[in-house]
Amino acid sequence: MRKKTLLLVALLGGTVIAAEDVRQLAKLPPQAEINLREEMRVSLLQLNEVISLVVAGKVKEAGELAEKELGISAMGKNRALPLEARPGANMPPGMHQIGQEGHKDASAFAAIAATGDREKALAAIPKMTASCIACHYSYRIR
Repeated sequence: MRKKTLLLVALLGGTVIAAEDVRQLAKLPPQAEINLREEMRVSLLQLNEVISLVVAGKVKEAGELAEKELGISAMGKNRALPLEARPGANMPPGMHQIGQEGHKDASAFAAIAATGDREKALAAIPKMTASCIACHYSYRIR
């Protein structure tokens, strides 16, 4: 098996360092991979919108959006698809668990944001994004 390389850019001086990509390959059926990539792009846009709303002082709206698009309420969007097109059903168990934790963390953020407390909502954002980071640093689909 050929090992892929991940290029890391050092923050100081812009030096490029090559390192072995040690993330686990999650082989998904082609349609599940397409759906996962689309879902991740949309989630990234939604996450950006949530953060933008908090920054703009629209904390409760940020929480509502987080719950609807990223939280537990967003789970199961692909249930009606054939099994081979469903990302979650085809993920390694650890990857799927991280994804579920991400939904729970988004719902926890939403509950905090529902109070309208901007400072607490800002403080909760890193916890909400931690699962995203954990998954992207632990797994790859290509």
